[in-house]
Amino acid sequence: MRIAWFSPLPPIRSGIATVNAALLERLDAGFSIDCFVDRRAYAAPPPRERRVFDAHDFVWKMRRAPYDLVVYQLGNAAWHDYMWAYLARYSGLVVLHDPRLHHARARQLLEQRRADDYRAEFRYDHPDAVQDFVEYAVAGLGGAIYYSWSMLRAVVRTARLVAVHNERVAADLRQECPDARVEAICLGAPAPEAADGARDRIRASLGLGPDAILFAAFGTVTAEKRIAAIVRALGSLARGGIDAHLLVAGDAGGYPSLARDVSESGAATRVHVTGYVEDGAIGEYLAAADACLCLRWPTALETSASWLQCLAAGRPTVISDLAHLVDIPRDAALRVDLVDEDASLAAAMRALATDPALRRALGRAGRAYWLGHHTVDAMADDYRRIVPLAARLAAPAVADLPAHFVDDYSGRARSIAAAFGVSVDILREPSDGGASRHP
Repeated sequence: MRIAWFSPLPPIRSGIATVNAALLERLDAGFSIDCFVDRRAYAAPPPRERRVFDAHDFVWKMRRAPYDLVVYQLGNAAWHDYMWAYLARYSGLVVLHDPRLHHARARQLLEQRRADDYRAEFRYDHPDAVQDFVEYAVAGLGGAIYYSWSMLRAVVRTARLVAVHNERVAADLRQECPDARVEAICLGAPAPEAADGARDRIRASLGLGPDAILFAAFGTVTAEKRIAAIVRALGSLARGGIDAHLLVAGDAGGYPSLARDVSESGAATRVHVTGYVEDGAIGEYLAAADACLCLRWPTALETSASWLQCLAAGRPTVISDLAHLVDIPRDAALRVDLVDEDASLAAAMRALATDPALRRALGRAGRAYWLGHHTVDAMADDYRRIVPLAARLAAPAVADLPAHFVDDYSGRARSIAAAFGVSVDILREPSDGGASRHP
């Protein structure tokens, strides 16, 4: 089976890129996969060990030898923006890493000064919403409120099959779009590796004493990961006489208030910010950590790959108590009550800091949960199940999409050619359709 695979890949700094690199290694034996990326996003070339093409080459390759299936690995990060040009015209398997995509659509359309397209798409996706919100967003007042509307309807209705990483999220999507085919698949994460002596080496570089407790937060630093609440809780522990420290391991470029939050916590000397950590070094930092803080709010209903890596490393974790995570065993992670976040988080961190037996028990249970549900091999098995299923399904016929999803944007080229009495055959629609370059 020949597959066109749309996803960011390393060296893009993205958890989805890392997961896809590991996944594709498992799938190469059973499928012939061409990867399509936005080369403008790469400072260095994508990996040479597999077939990687610029997305602009997809249309002619599809016309020359049609693929059996197109797979889109879709999320909110800008690395995924290029995929929207193909989603509706080339229906395929859409894997939603973020089942709320409003941030992506608002950013892409409004940054391109396509406010009318944003208005039309929002109204299509959410016909029952208060339409005045659109003007609020167009005026630049979006942000966290985007989480209230998913902007998914066009994506779900035009896909052959949609996959998400949580059965409760899948059930909600089926209810919202009863004509859509939605499957739940596991998200896998590889087990991090660390060299002998990594724990002592990292802790020494941070100036930690032998009895210090090191909490860690991994991944791109954002407000949604509750860093402000974490440093407040750390300050509370320090004032209570606990020798606790925090490692913030991730790119903080998109979180300008980090320095202020740390300063106001009263524990600035106990917070260690690494900046971006290469994939190969994550295991070293995980080996140094005593517990990991993997909070999310507001949430796009995602499953956190960085949390799964913490579980795989056998580290006890603390997560936000979110509705779509209710099926995670209670002994696999401590949970923070969003209604009383500061007190709940401080209590969880205090318990982990003072109870080595609790840390060991949580670490064992968390790793067992990862082994049973979230290995890369388990994820590959799920893809081997759903890829043939999606390939057999017909592309949905959707006649009422917003104009910017179906316009092939060849009008100007056609009008210029017509002025010279020229008919441009290459612009004629083939049986498989042409790609819109703008959605």
